[in-house]
Amino acid sequence: MPSIRDTLAKARTRIDATDARVLLQHVLGASHAWLLAHDDETPGEAQAARYAELVERRARGEPVAYLTGQREFYGHAFEITPAVLIPRPETELLVELALARLPENKPCSVLDLGTGSGILAITLALQRPQASVTAVDASTEALAVAQRNADRLLQATAPSPPMEKGLGESGGVRFLHSDWFSMLGAEQFSLIVSNPPYVASGDPHLGQGDLRFEPQQALASGPDGLDDIRLIVRNARAHLRPDGWLLFEHGYDQAASCRALLAEHGYTGIFSTRDLAGIERASGGKVQGAPEIAHSW
Repeated sequence: MPSIRDTLAKARTRIDATDARVLLQHVLGASHAWLLAHDDETPGEAQAARYAELVERRARGEPVAYLTGQREFYGHAFEITPAVLIPRPETELLVELALARLPENKPCSVLDLGTGSGILAITLALQRPQASVTAVDASTEALAVAQRNADRLLQATAPSPPMEKGLGESGGVRFLHSDWFSMLGAEQFSLIVSNPPYVASGDPHLGQGDLRFEPQQALASGPDGLDDIRLIVRNARAHLRPDGWLLFEHGYDQAASCRALLAEHGYTGIFSTRDLAGIERASGGKVQGAPEIAHSW
């Protein structure tokens, strides 16, 4: 049997070196440091076979996050399946924007629209324990992933109960099966956050790279990619308290259009913020009368 060193060398002829290492760490349940210190050891036969399978699947394009079943976001490892989008580092910008507008030591309410794996809802609940967080998604498969993440990361005293009529709770986060606002009634929130679909339906990138394997309904949104953002901006006002903010992620070339939509529907304090790559990645606005930053509440 080949050593760990030789196993990695062979895998690197098929896939990216980092991917090869991450997949082997996953199969062996080992750290990067352990691999370096034991590179002359030999994986077990079953481990070698499993690794060869994963390398082949990665060579065919399957995302590493789906092969390992997890991805880190804001310092926490989230379970990821093909039912949900793979978390991207740029979405952490939404967390920072939300935290700047949520009180640190007072009760508040947050709505996460299209929660997917739950990264935004759960991260905000971890950072603001007094917040009451509601997370909605139209996919029951995605909600199941999000609930499992909440059960583990929020350290609930007991597993969340099965969803009844699309509703479940875990560690301060309420999960609701809802097509955007459809099941929320007249509920209002201090802040609404969303990473909605925003890729144009004809974008060739949908057929390339990791996007080929991700749920298309969570990526594409009409001819210009703005159909769901239009719906969210139009309807969010009815679900925001007078001091409430709407924050959402969008595409690299959509910031100006998003600001115009927010202005058209009467939001104030409208802004766009750049991610670490310098791209205007998130925009937002507040209802009349809200302070610029909620720390002044």
